[in-house]
Amino acid sequence: MLIAVSLILLLIRIVQGPTNADRAVALDAIGINLVGLAALLSILLATTKFNDVVLLIGILLYIGTLVIAKYIEKGVIIDRDTD
Repeated sequence: MLIAVSLILLLIRIVQGPTNADRAVALDAIGINLVGLAALLSILLATTKFNDVVLLIGILLYIGTLVIAKYIEKGVIIDRDTD
């Protein structure tokens, strides 16, 4: 229940965020909540099937954080040098 409330509040922060950095932090926090939700489901259902999901979300979250940070810093994601 608390994770659902947290996700709703984070979605509001993404929509209303005053800066792009606030939106990036909210997206990162949503990913962390999803990892926690998958881990809790794994514990409640007494299965190890969700461990792969936790790892996949963690890897995608890390890559997404790097991309968003690069976009905020430079304004582009892929640098194209046309020398």
